[in-house]
Amino acid sequence: MKDRGNKCMESGELHEAHFHYTKALELDPVNHVLYSNRSATFIKMEKYNEALEDAEKVIELKPDWPKGYSRKGAALVLLKKLPQALETYLEGLHIDPANQQLKESVADVRRKLMEQGGGKMLNPFHNHNCIEQIKANPRISKYMEEPDFAVLMEEIVKHPRLLLEHLTDKRVMETMTVLMELEDSDDDEPWLSAAYKKNPTAKPKEEKMEVDKAPKESKAFKEKEAGNAAYKKKDFQTALQHYGKAIEIDPKEMTFLSNKAAVYFEMQDYKQCIATCEKAVEVGRENRADFKLIAKAFTRIGNAYKALKDFGKAKTFYEKSLSEHRTPDTKELLSKLEKVIKEQERLSYIDPAKAEVEKGKGNEFFRKGDYPSAIKHYSEAIRRNPEEAKIYSNRAACYTKLAEFSLGLKDCDECIRLQPDFIKGYIRKGKIHQGLKQFAKAQDSYQKALDIDANCQDALDGFRECMMAVHTDPEEVRKRAMADPEVQQILKDPAMRMILEQMQTDPRALQDHLKNPDVASKIQKLLQSGLISIR
Repeated sequence: MKDRGNKCMESGELHEAHFHYTKALELDPVNHVLYSNRSATFIKMEKYNEALEDAEKVIELKPDWPKGYSRKGAALVLLKKLPQALETYLEGLHIDPANQQLKESVADVRRKLMEQGGGKMLNPFHNHNCIEQIKANPRISKYMEEPDFAVLMEEIVKHPRLLLEHLTDKRVMETMTVLMELEDSDDDEPWLSAAYKKNPTAKPKEEKMEVDKAPKESKAFKEKEAGNAAYKKKDFQTALQHYGKAIEIDPKEMTFLSNKAAVYFEMQDYKQCIATCEKAVEVGRENRADFKLIAKAFTRIGNAYKALKDFGKAKTFYEKSLSEHRTPDTKELLSKLEKVIKEQERLSYIDPAKAEVEKGKGNEFFRKGDYPSAIKHYSEAIRRNPEEAKIYSNRAACYTKLAEFSLGLKDCDECIRLQPDFIKGYIRKGKIHQGLKQFAKAQDSYQKALDIDANCQDALDGFRECMMAVHTDPEEVRKRAMADPEVQQILKDPAMRMILEQMQTDPRALQDHLKNPDVASKIQKLLQSGLISIR
């Protein structure tokens, strides 16, 4: 699965790569390399938060592997968390000081921080209250208790250029990160806003989009809520009208299309549901919608195809959904569907006429003594007609010839299950037990055959042979019997031991004990094993 994922990455098939890496992780959930590869895939898919999660998992599993810090740093850079990225890269360099990739990454992040600062590296120590903030923050206040650090902080506040010289100090890096987080949480963002003023190209689109679209979004979402209310009331036509208006107002919001598709699904207009979901995915991709929304749309397409009995396409879209976002519900849908597909394939393969042809070929090879070839054709006959008991009986005969007794017994049991009055099934089973020197079990099988036909010569002969074998060597008989777990259990029963002792002194007491079905079955077992006899 990992190799497939790597090939898909090389060819640019990102969703397929993600799918294969995820499958591989299900088989090996502690493989740090797989998390690293999937993190790289998420970055190419522009899913930076997911890339960060996987990178953090890499470091958790393999904290001494520099690549994990490279992955985490890359995700943080793309999330515009440059101080944290710098801290991560420096942590990696602490583990591998000669790592060229990490060195280049550190230089690159420092350059970006300076660009944002208009030629000066963004420095939260410009804030005259920073010393008080450090002392008040539980994460970093402990450092102020260290004299050298307290002096260093005062020097950096007085001479900001000193910051660059001490970034390798983990205490300084963590303090810088905390202070910048505090600045980021401030609505005014004094020093950060100044940096953006010096760079007028920073975030212009996002700001404009928020201002221009807010009124439209408000109106569109009101239509969506109205559509939801109608949907809950099963007023599907009204719901479609409201969702349609929401789409007209804001055609870039995929949830409106997704909700509209849900209405079509409830109306059992599955083809329209599929078409609408496909449009929703297209809009979502164009506007970088949350991958969870994409996954939900794919699942709905899968549900629609399943309702149309197109199980192959339903399976494809469930898998696509899971490649976007793995949820227990979709996994269960896929699992159940795969069972349906498997059963459908099995049923579609059944053809009694072709089964007879294969059975005939098996019989020919059996007569020639080519038992492996006979098994091959009998097995194909069973696949073509799995309810035909005689084919199992024939295959059991082949297994017996090849001394594959366990497989032969399994086929005999299936033969008997399918056709309980088929004498040959019991005869075959008796022969196998006889070959294994399990004479008591063999006698039991022959007896069942005789219950169906008291004149069956094969059953009579088999039963007689077992009786003779049992009494030929008493010591051998005793050893075999004592090795039987069922016999051992009977002999451990205090009540049975008392009954057996009573039988020795008073044989007539046996008749009374045989009236108890449980005792009778146990005595019958001991008789078959040859341990006791009744004269």
